[in-house]
Amino acid sequence: MTRSDARFRGLAPVSDQIAWVSGTSGTVLRSIDGGDTWQSVGPELSKEDSTLEFRDIEAWSAEKAVVLSIGEGNSSRIYVTKDGGETWTQSFTNQEPTAFYDCIAFENPKRGMAMSDPVDGKIRLIETRDGGASWDIVDSDGMAPALEGESGFAASGTCLATTAGRWYVASGGVNPGRIFRSGDGHHWAVSDASIAGGEGSGVFSVQFRDAKHGIAVGGNYSAPTGAINNAAWSKDGGVTWVSSTSFPGGYRSGSSWVPGRCGAALAVGPTGSDYTIDGGRNWHGFDNGSLDSVECVKGGTCWASGERGVVARLIFV
Repeated sequence: MTRSDARFRGLAPVSDQIAWVSGTSGTVLRSIDGGDTWQSVGPELSKEDSTLEFRDIEAWSAEKAVVLSIGEGNSSRIYVTKDGGETWTQSFTNQEPTAFYDCIAFENPKRGMAMSDPVDGKIRLIETRDGGASWDIVDSDGMAPALEGESGFAASGTCLATTAGRWYVASGGVNPGRIFRSGDGHHWAVSDASIAGGEGSGVFSVQFRDAKHGIAVGGNYSAPTGAINNAAWSKDGGVTWVSSTSFPGGYRSGSSWVPGRCGAALAVGPTGSDYTIDGGRNWHGFDNGSLDSVECVKGGTCWASGERGVVARLIFV
C-alpha cells in the first residue's frame, strides 16, 4: 500500500522487488520489497513547484532514476538521482514556450530521449548520452513533419518507446493516430497507426518486443468506454499497422509486452485491463479496475499504477 492519494502515471519497475512510481503533486515513491511498503523519495520542491506532475520515470536500480515533469514552458523538467532519491539534480528545464514534454525513454543506462509536442511544426526531441545528466535538442531536420493538431499524450510514459536500437513516437489529435519510427533517433519516418484519432484521441501507447513486432493502443480519453479501433499491431517494425480483430474494452493509456512470453502483452486504462497472447491481434478483458500505466519485467511480474495511489502487481503465468 502506497498510503498516497497521488495519481501515478509514471511507473518504472526494475525487478519483482524494486519499483518506482511518479505522479501528481511532485510525488515520487520507491519500493524495494515487492510493493509491500513505499518510501517518498521525490525531489525537494518549493511551494511554487509542489504541483509539478511527474508523468514519466525511468529507473535501473534502487538508486538510479530519472523523472520527467510535464507542462508548458518551464514546467517541463527532468530530475536525476543516483542515491535512491536522497538527492536530486535538475538536469533539464524547458526554455521553449511552445514545447510541452510528454514522455521519456532510455535504450540503455546512458542514452535516452524525451519528446515534446510539436515545436515549429515538428515533434521536439532532446537527447542524453550520460544517463540524464545533460540534454541536447535533437536537430529537427530529420523529423517527419507533424500534422495540424498533432501531439503526444502524457498518459502513461509510453508515447515514446525504444527497443532493439529503434525508437518510436505515438501521436494523436489527428485521424487516424500516427506512429513515428527511427533507427537512430535522428532520422524519422511516420505511418498511420490504424487507430481512430481526433481531438483527445489517437495512439496513447506504443511498445515493441523486438525490431519487428509492435503493439499500439489508445482511444478517446473523453469517451473511455469506446472499444472500437483502439488497438493495432505491426510485424514489420512499424512500417505498417493492422487494426486488431478484437479490441480492448475501452480507451487504453498504457501497454507492455511480457518479457519471454512471445506474443503476450497487457493494456490498461480507466475502465479496465486486457491481455493478448497473439501479439495484439485479439484482446481479452480480465479486470475492471482503473489503471493508467503498466510495465512487465523479466520473470513475468507486471506492475501497474493509477489514480488514488494505486499500485498493483500481476504475476503472468
